[in-house]
Amino acid sequence: MEQISCTSIQAKAFEFALLELIYSKRDSFQPKWSVDSWVKFLIWLSLNCGLSGDTESLKLFAKAMGSPLTSRMRKIFFERALEDLSLHVMADPAEAQVLIIPIAVDKEINDNDVVQALQTIGLSEKVSLSSAVWERHDSIVSIPWNVKSDI
Repeated sequence: MEQISCTSIQAKAFEFALLELIYSKRDSFQPKWSVDSWVKFLIWLSLNCGLSGDTESLKLFAKAMGSPLTSRMRKIFFERALEDLSLHVMADPAEAQVLIIPIAVDKEINDNDVVQALQTIGLSEKVSLSSAVWERHDSIVSIPWNVKSDI
């Protein structure tokens, strides 16, 4: 049997717990699919780690988490896998576009599946449902975010 180190087990347990925490809580922070929801999640997490909500504590939390872990958490926070449609959606509002990627290698993405995916995860109000503004890059579909009218 392969030897597994205690550190490796701890890392895997931490990764599992972190994934489950993000999956279970990410839809709780409104408005969904916004930078505000991400910030609210981080504040909630820092408060649950025993820190206060003041600026100094939040800076300490951000420093302690570090850029690699924070980036990984953000990626998980803004991604969805829709197994029934065999689609993976990457929708970070800091990026210029939402990306729709097939889960299966041989899957060809059709417009109806894209629209269904966007509606299922609550993005239909934030991006255009018209394929006329979408771009196709091999098997990936990129969709620009709607322009904010309150700017």
